[in-house]
Amino acid sequence: MPRDWEAFYREREEARAPAFVVRAYGPFAPPGPVLDLAGGLGRNARYFLQRGRPVVLVERSREALRRLAGTAGLELLEMDLEAFPLRLPKGPFAAIVVSYYVNRPLLALLPPLLLPGGLLLVEGFSRKEARRRGRPQSPFYWEPLELLTPPPGLLLRAYGEGWMEGFRVYAVHLRP
Repeated sequence: MPRDWEAFYREREEARAPAFVVRAYGPFAPPGPVLDLAGGLGRNARYFLQRGRPVVLVERSREALRRLAGTAGLELLEMDLEAFPLRLPKGPFAAIVVSYYVNRPLLALLPPLLLPGGLLLVEGFSRKEARRRGRPQSPFYWEPLELLTPPPGLLLRAYGEGWMEGFRVYAVHLRP
């Protein structure tokens, strides 16, 4: 995993498809704004923006935020999501996206930010992928079956784990 996020985003191309969980389950989110946490260059935010949804994108990299500045419908918020206590946007949000960013304590803070019927969309690499990449002890991978247990106040709506151009896992959690 890159440590110098500024350099990473200076060199990264923008044109990447949204995460699978966003493409597959984003259409089921109720009407309303979307919160994209650790949103990088906005691949998931763009998906929702193209569908008329306003998006708040939270990112720590100033380079990524600079590249996204001026995007219509996109509110940018610079924040280190690992610096607790956090000052997350209040919401409520129709959907919250956590894509390829593992922060277990953060997940517990998200349910109150969702509208009733709102979706928490999570996707990332699994522990199996960490072993394949030679990083068996890295904390930045989801453990087997970990995302089957929703954060308090949410219900599991969908889950998948397996090979998708890498060992990946996704979960969709619903606020009743």
